[in-house]
Amino acid sequence: MQKRSSATNGLLYVLITLVIVLMLLTMYQIDRQWLKLGDVQATMTEQAKDIRELRAALASGAVRQQSAAAGEASGISPAFQRAHAMTQQPDYAQGDWSVEAFGTNLKTLTPLVSGDAYASEVQGYVLESLVTRNPDTLAWEGLIAKSWQVSPDGLTITFQMRDDVTFSDGVPLTADDLVFSFQFIMTEAIQAPRQRAYLDKIKEVKTNGKYEVVFVYKEPYFEAFDLAGGLSILPKHFYEPYLQKPQEFNESKGLLLGSGPYRMSDPKGWRPDAGSVELVRNERYWGDVQPPFNRVLWKIIQNDSARLTTYRNGQIDAYSARPNEYASLKNDAQIMDKSHNFEYMPPVAGYSYIGWNQERGGKPTRFADKRVRQAMSHLTDVSRVIQDIFLGYAEPAVSPFSNTSKQHNTSLQPWEFNLEKAQALLKEVGYEDRNGDGLLEDQAGKPFEFKLTYFEANEDTKRMVLLLKDLYARAGVKLEPFPQEWPVMLEALNKKDFDAITLGWTSGIETDIFQMFHSTQAKTDGDNSISYKNPELDKLIDQARATVNEAERMPLWQQAERIMVDDQPYTFLMRRQSLSFVDKRIQNLQMTKLGLNRGSLPLENYVPAAMQKYTQ
Repeated sequence: MQKRSSATNGLLYVLITLVIVLMLLTMYQIDRQWLKLGDVQATMTEQAKDIRELRAALASGAVRQQSAAAGEASGISPAFQRAHAMTQQPDYAQGDWSVEAFGTNLKTLTPLVSGDAYASEVQGYVLESLVTRNPDTLAWEGLIAKSWQVSPDGLTITFQMRDDVTFSDGVPLTADDLVFSFQFIMTEAIQAPRQRAYLDKIKEVKTNGKYEVVFVYKEPYFEAFDLAGGLSILPKHFYEPYLQKPQEFNESKGLLLGSGPYRMSDPKGWRPDAGSVELVRNERYWGDVQPPFNRVLWKIIQNDSARLTTYRNGQIDAYSARPNEYASLKNDAQIMDKSHNFEYMPPVAGYSYIGWNQERGGKPTRFADKRVRQAMSHLTDVSRVIQDIFLGYAEPAVSPFSNTSKQHNTSLQPWEFNLEKAQALLKEVGYEDRNGDGLLEDQAGKPFEFKLTYFEANEDTKRMVLLLKDLYARAGVKLEPFPQEWPVMLEALNKKDFDAITLGWTSGIETDIFQMFHSTQAKTDGDNSISYKNPELDKLIDQARATVNEAERMPLWQQAERIMVDDQPYTFLMRRQSLSFVDKRIQNLQMTKLGLNRGSLPLENYVPAAMQKYTQ
C-alpha cells in the first residue's frame, strides 16, 4: 500500500509539474507575442507618421521628383562608393545579423558620458558626422556634407549639407542640429570635459540657412577640419530637454538616437544588465546604400575561453585570438574550415601602457619624481613581455606616436630592461633596503609597494602583471596586482583614485596628445588621469596644435616626443598585432590603410542569402 501510494503521488507530482511547465511556456509565448505586437504597433505608428508627412509635403509641393540616375553608380556619393561596389557582387544579399562579442560589460552607451572604445563602436552605427575618411586614400569625403570651403586663414569652415537626411525617428537633420551639438557639449553642466577640451578651440558654430553650417575658430588648429567634420551630430529635439535636467543625462545609461544606419529599438531603454547591445536596421536611413544587416548585436562574454567556444559554435561572427592560442587555432581544422584568417598590424594600432599616478588626494605620490618613473621603465622588460606573453605578436611602443608616423623621431628607442640602472636611480631618490627584508624603503622607512590596477577579465594582462611582479621584486619593489571590473576601472580613472594602472589608447593617423598629457587636462574626469605636468611639453603641444603647416608641425611633435620619452609619464609597453578569425559567411572582407574593413562605416560586409541564418 505504501509503495502504491508513493507511486500515485509521484505521478500526480509529474502531472502538476507538466501543467506548470506548459503554463509557463504559454505565458512566455504570450509575452513574446505581446513584444512582437508592440514592435509592429510602433512600426505602424512610425509609418503612419511618415505617410502623413509625405502627404503634407506633396500638398505643399515640397517633394522634388528624383532623377532616375539616383540609383545608378554615377548617383552614388564618394563616401558610399565602396559600399555600392559590395552590392554589385553576384551573391550580394541584404538580411541576416552581424553578431560580435565584447569582452567586458559597458557602463553606459550615452554619448559624451561614455569614454571607452566599446561604447564608441556602438555609437558609430547610430551617430553620424559631416564627413568620413576614405579607407584607401585617407582623404576626407562628404557624408552628410555635400561640399565645404575653408577660409584662407583656416579659421572658418563652411559646410553645405544634404537636405534629405532624417534621424531614425523621422525628424529632419538640419544645420540647427550641428549648432545644438556644439552648444550642448560646451554646456558646463553636461559631463563632457574631454570633448570640451577640444571644442574650446571653436569660437562659434552658426547656421547660414537651413542646410549650411559655419564653424569659426578662435585660433589656428591643425585638426580644425577633422574636429568640425567629425563632430557627432546629436538630434536637438531628443537631447535638448536634458539641458534642463543635466544630472539625469550625466547619470543615464542608454540615451542614444541618431541618423545612422542602425538604431536602438528603444533609444532610452538600454541598461548595463541587459547582457548585450542590440541595434536594428534604421528603415528611414537616408544613405545612398542601405545597410546590409537587419540587426547588429554585441554579446557580453567576459571569459576568453567562453568567447572562443561561442565562436566555434557559430554564435558570434568573429574572434580575436590570444597569442598563446593563435598557433593551435591555425592548425585547428574545424576553426580554419569555417574562418577567414587575418594577421596584421593596423597602421592606426593603439598602444598599451602603465600609467604612474603622480598625485592622489591632492598630494604628490612617489611617482611624481621622474627618476622613479624612469626606474620603473628600466624594470619593465617589455621585450620579455612581448616574447613570453604575446609570443612576438607585438612591437615595443616608444611613445604615443606610432613608429611609422611622421610624428615619430626615429632616433628615439624604447627603454631597455636594466636592473642596475633602475636600482641606481631609486637609490638616488633615497630608496634602500634599510631593514634587510629585501624590500626598498624610503628615508621615512615606508616600503616601496603599490597596487597595479588592471582589467580582471583579460588573461594576457593578468599574466603580464604577474611577470612584472617578479621582475620588480628583484629590485625590492613590491607590486600588488589589483584586478578590477571595467566600470570600476573607469570610475577610478575619472577620480584619479589609483597607484598605477595598465590600459591602452587607440590611435589615429596623427595623434593629438593634448588630452592625455597637457597639464590643463589633469582634472577630475580629464584624460590626464595621472596628473602629469610639464610646462615645456605644454608649450610644445600648444605650438604643434596651432601649426597648420605639416612640415613645420612635425618637428614640434618630435620635440614633444623626446620630452615624453625622457619623462616617462607612462611606461610605454607595446602595439599588438590583430590575430582575427572571421566566419566565412561574412563576405567582402578587405584590408585597407585603416586595417580590416570589418565593421567600417558605411558597412561593406554582407552574408549571401544561402548562408544567412537569422530571419528577422
